Amino acid sequence: MTERKTIVYPNPQVLAEAVAARTLLTIIDLLAEPGRTRVDIAVTGGTDGNRVFAATNASPLNDAVDWSRVHVWWGDERFVAADDDDRNAKQAREAWYGALVEDGRMPAGNVHAMPADTRSATEIAAASPKQTDAVLAEAAAEYQRELTAQLGENPALDIAMFGMGPDAHFASLFPDHGESEIADPHVLVAGVRDSPKPPPLRLTLTVPMIARSRHTWVFTSEERKADAVAMAFAKRDNPHAPSSYADGEELLWLIDKGAASKL
Repeated sequence: MTERKTIVYPNPQVLAEAVAARTLLTIIDLLAEPGRTRVDIAVTGGTDGNRVFAATNASPLNDAVDWSRVHVWWGDERFVAADDDDRNAKQAREAWYGALVEDGRMPAGNVHAMPADTRSATEIAAASPKQTDAVLAEAAAEYQRELTAQLGENPALDIAMFGMGPDAHFASLFPDHGESEIADPHVLVAGVRDSPKPPPLRLTLTVPMIARSRHTWVFTSEERKADAVAMAFAKRDNPHAPSSYADGEELLWLIDKGAASKL
């Protein structure tokens, strides 16, 4: 496993600005590599993720990126209707990349949202657990097919960014729920039923897919996350603290003083 490096920032706002700057500079540096045609990043939602989107928009570095060569993916998604306010992709579009697409700086085809639930409310309510699992499995397979179609048979992301919840989950890998323990290198995307955090249906990248990333960054803030950070740091690959499975060629934890207060 890659050695974890940790940087502690004074407060949530400085953390968000630092993650935004790091993201933009890394994209610029990667695009400058000889022969490189694109950069692929996976983004996250949540309070910290939305702060990062706002800081990205406000950064002067934002205009220095050739967004036509950047492809956006998601580390996880709420499996709800495409126009549902719970969708990470909808929140990210409104907070960040929508303006890039509207201005013509990023082609709409560069945005790779996870599949949405196209079933009616009646169909969802009537579905058995087995039927729901089948729907989730097909949606996960669809996203995996898109990853391999775009990035080859062994797809890897350049940057994968994740927030972390107060229960130490990241992506939609929840404590003692099983998905964080998927070790099959051929299973890159998984469905989640009965998520302990609503909504109950989700899609998520698996640990093997995340670990292929060139840069894996986990960022979180506030003292209410301190116990979770301490648990994730105490032992690697702990199913009680799924964020302890985070890995990549580079593994960075970017946290603020509150989140770091019990380390």
